Amino acid sequence: MKEKKRVYEALVDGAMEGLTGEALYDFVKMRCPKATSKKIVRASLLALTDPHLKDRNILDVIYALAIKHRLDDGVLYDGDEDDAAEPAPFSHAVIQDTSRPS
Repeated sequence: MKEKKRVYEALVDGAMEGLTGEALYDFVKMRCPKATSKKIVRASLLALTDPHLKDRNILDVIYALAIKHRLDDGVLYDGDEDDAAEPAPFSHAVIQDTSRPS
């Protein structure tokens, strides 16, 4: 949790300085060299749920960073083994054909 908090603080500090996108990502990596994309995404989600963080621009920047790096291919498999890396399976209702008979 300590590492996630440092990454969170770096994210918020960088966003408050006006950094966005890759500049913000590079800022976080500079302040927290061991931070993986997965940890940065999780720290971003932590920031988005922080009730004390109310600046819409900062939240938008952090949200955009989280989405961009969450969609990267390597985020779930970047060597960070703190949680299971497999996504939850879809429910059978979603997988089954839901078309109605005519």
